[in-house]
Amino acid sequence: MELIKTHKDLKVYNLAFEAAMEIFKITMTFPKEEKYSLNDQIRRSSRSVATNIVEAFRKRRYPKSFVSKLSDSEGEAAETQVWLEFAKECGYISEDVHDELYQKYDWILGMLINMINKPEKWKTL
Repeated sequence: MELIKTHKDLKVYNLAFEAAMEIFKITMTFPKEEKYSLNDQIRRSSRSVATNIVEAFRKRRYPKSFVSKLSDSEGEAAETQVWLEFAKECGYISEDVHDELYQKYDWILGMLINMINKPEKWKTL
């Protein structure tokens, strides 16, 4: 098992950060009229997944706080999936791009749920 010293050592954090950066790049191509709606919303929710993971990691000694922040991250990941659905249906992203990013968020959700179900494992890192 790899030693986890900071949030940057967490696979779930790295995947969430990577996915958020991919979303940022693709939203640069969205129409200007989406700037204050879809653009802002999908960027905010995707970034929030990663930032809530960081906050959870810092609160890992307190199981209820740890789980609460991970639950926030889980909700933001699911919200990001909905925004991806809108982007696909509006024709802003291809089905392939949608499917790839949606799958990443499925992996992120799975990892978050595993962490939520076993908070004691993370307490002493």
